[in-house]
Amino acid sequence: MKGRLSLGVLLVLTGCGAVSTPGGTVDEPQPAASEELIGQGTVLSKDGGPTLFCLGGVMESYPPQCSGPELIGWDWSAVEQSQSASGVTWGTYAVQGTWDGSALTVTQPPIPLSLYDPPAPVDPRTDKESPGVGDEADLVRLQEELFMAKDAELLTAWVENGYLFVTVVYDDGALQDAYDAKYGQNIIAVQSALLPVNS
Repeated sequence: MKGRLSLGVLLVLTGCGAVSTPGGTVDEPQPAASEELIGQGTVLSKDGGPTLFCLGGVMESYPPQCSGPELIGWDWSAVEQSQSASGVTWGTYAVQGTWDGSALTVTQPPIPLSLYDPPAPVDPRTDKESPGVGDEADLVRLQEELFMAKDAELLTAWVENGYLFVTVVYDDGALQDAYDAKYGQNIIAVQSALLPVNS
């Protein structure tokens, strides 16, 4: 993988958002999901504030700092392997729940990531036999432009196999369609951090 970037520290995804680019803005709501989803990341709450599910980058401070969508129904007393310091409580977990477009409501007991070992999903767009059509230098520039965009809601992005891969909290296909319409097919590959439970 080349040129992987993360803005998870800076992003708090809300119920609507946009990806601004020099050629215009790709406006897409953060869609709700019709089925339960599961994701892996850092769960963090500070000074009695909302509990956040950080699906992107985490600042390597002590205690750590990160941002992400809110977790509804989170109970620190019901989970293991958490830490607390300076008013912050955190841990890393696989969390399953329902996604309404802005928050994840927990529906199953979270699993510490140290105990969670699912099969890694395979994206067919990484298949070397079926590369994307993007030029690497152009994709790197596009990557930088998307991350510099004021309203960019990307968790990570990297160039691989002729694609600019971008990760968002959840996409039901609408954001992929919008990017395809703007930049052409087989240029940007959207991945979701929250995935269907049985995917």
